[in-house]
Amino acid sequence: MGNEQPLFDVSAVIVSWNARGHLVNCLNSLLANKRGRCEIIVVDNNSTDGSPEMVESQFPQVKLIRNKENLGFAKANNIGIRVCTGRYICLINSDVIVLDGCIDKLMEFMDKNQLAGMAGPRILNPDHTLQFSCFHFPGIRNNLSQALGLNKLFPKSSFFSEQTMKYWPHDCERKVDVLNGCFWMVRRKAMDQVGLLDENFFFYGEDIDWCKRFNDAGWEVKFYPGAEAIHFGGASSGNAPIRFYIEMQKADLQYWRKHHGRLGRSAYWMIILLRQLVRLPVYVLVYIFLHGARSNAVFKMKRSIACIRWLFGTRKI
Repeated sequence: MGNEQPLFDVSAVIVSWNARGHLVNCLNSLLANKRGRCEIIVVDNNSTDGSPEMVESQFPQVKLIRNKENLGFAKANNIGIRVCTGRYICLINSDVIVLDGCIDKLMEFMDKNQLAGMAGPRILNPDHTLQFSCFHFPGIRNNLSQALGLNKLFPKSSFFSEQTMKYWPHDCERKVDVLNGCFWMVRRKAMDQVGLLDENFFFYGEDIDWCKRFNDAGWEVKFYPGAEAIHFGGASSGNAPIRFYIEMQKADLQYWRKHHGRLGRSAYWMIILLRQLVRLPVYVLVYIFLHGARSNAVFKMKRSIACIRWLFGTRKI
């Protein structure tokens, strides 16, 4: 892969699983922005909602790869990456809409910043408000702050922040630890050095791991607000929210084990437990006193109980 001459400026890889409606909008936005030489690759994780058939019939110019089972986010992206020919590779979630000029602006930014191995645009919510997309690497302090709710008590404090950089307005170019994996532009040369996504991460966690590996290899991970995209969120995870919540905790434990050893994993296991034990009685109180919020409180109680049971190995998720 690294010795081949790139045929395109940009290769865009989209992994999709039962997100047909979002995928249509994502592909339309990409095609509307395709000013330079750009190829688009959709890797379908055995969707049952007609997604691959829709791509074949409505987007014949898009290369479609159909997996026979749900291989997860990292492995499916790697399948797409392996057939890419672009000098830059964009990994884009199916629930993203690429705004005008986003791809070209990111490419120009990367051309001017040769130390940047990865860059991401400003991410917006569907109502065009800011979606926080830059993160610190996970650590004991920021995870404890979130578990104890200190990030809510001191929302403008960088010391008590969670991993998400909510205290920063995302209004200027900046080197960051982690970019949200919903939209990356990656330099092929850097990726050839760092390697592909770690397929041991099924869903979640691979974004933090990949950004750390880019940083460890000396490549900068850059946020560039001059390019923008909309991210709806939950296109796939919304199909089974409790299951995917557990998958997120599992991925976090994998990350801690990989980069901080058994002791770090054990410490994070206790932080997960603390977070659920702190929140569970709050949800009970909300259920008792706020009738209008009962359904949401019930869902969060079920989620916390499922997480605690998973932590102690009493329920297979």
